[in-house]
Amino acid sequence: MILDMAYWTRVGKNILYVVFLLLGLYIALKLSIFYMPFLVAFIISLIIEPAIKKMMEKTKLSRRTSSIIIFLLVSVIILGLLTWGIITIFSESSSLLQGLNDYFDKAYAQFQSFIQSFHFDKIHVSDEVLNVIQNSTTDILTTISNWLRNALTGLIEVVTSLPSIAICIGITVIALYFICVDKIYILDQIEHHLPKTWMIKIQRHLKELISTLGGYLKAEATLVLVSFIITLIGLYILEFAGFNIQYPLLMALFIGFVDALPILGSGTVMIPWAIICGLNGDINLGIAIIVLLIVMSIARQFLEPKLVSKNIGVHPIFTLIAMYTGFKVIGIIGLLIGPIVLIIIKNIFANLIDQGVFKTIFDKR
Repeated sequence: MILDMAYWTRVGKNILYVVFLLLGLYIALKLSIFYMPFLVAFIISLIIEPAIKKMMEKTKLSRRTSSIIIFLLVSVIILGLLTWGIITIFSESSSLLQGLNDYFDKAYAQFQSFIQSFHFDKIHVSDEVLNVIQNSTTDILTTISNWLRNALTGLIEVVTSLPSIAICIGITVIALYFICVDKIYILDQIEHHLPKTWMIKIQRHLKELISTLGGYLKAEATLVLVSFIITLIGLYILEFAGFNIQYPLLMALFIGFVDALPILGSGTVMIPWAIICGLNGDINLGIAIIVLLIVMSIARQFLEPKLVSKNIGVHPIFTLIAMYTGFKVIGIIGLLIGPIVLIIIKNIFANLIDQGVFKTIFDKR
């Protein structure tokens, strides 16, 4: 049997190409996590770049002066919001953590009341089955309680690790200043030290990523931020109006997190919350939460067509697989990271995917 060495050489090169690209992507993601303050500064600089250019056009000031003015405004806003957020999150998380056992007992008591009110004898459910249902419910409630306790404990540890937070924030602010003020110099240095072929490929991929992933993330971030702000303001208004809203910031953050997940949305949290309030006898709060959800949905429907110009071209089933994979690999945050990595892989391997991955690698030409 004669082996077609030309064919297997081509297959080997294609496989190595894919392996090295995936390895490079993995290293890039690891470096992004390691150098998170600089990545955050870079993202913020991209967001405020239009404001800098606008100020340069309107005031005829130099880029340096315009950058410093916008940088100072953004820094004051971000630091003020961070200070308020850290204090409020610590207060609400500590309060919720202390009352977690009471909430667990109330949830279990409500379930027991439901079991007693439901006439299982009419449908001939045995005591063994009832015991299994009760034990399973207890296990589920215990698991949820433990997960919440661990999450809240971790959140409190994060917001109370002031030295680490201060260092990260300080580095982010300084990096943001230099990126904004010396952007042209930094780009010139990068171009000077990298090979020309690398720069061409990097610029091409960055341009494609900014137009697809960047545009999509910017649109989704805007929509999630709008939902978060509407939720936060709405919950605080309900709290001031006398409704039983105990943790407005934590709830707004949780709803915003769920709203940021592909496929899911804020209704995934708010509809069950409204139903539970109604079952507990607080019908007015349940209606108020539904009204707040309607307001958020109207705002999102109004903004989405203007912000999201086109679909990212990823089928929901693949998005769901990416979310699950991210969750299994790095936990809850993986629900957000998974789809982003999927979009990056789709962008890098666009030609390979369009032609058929295995067909391109293994087909004989």
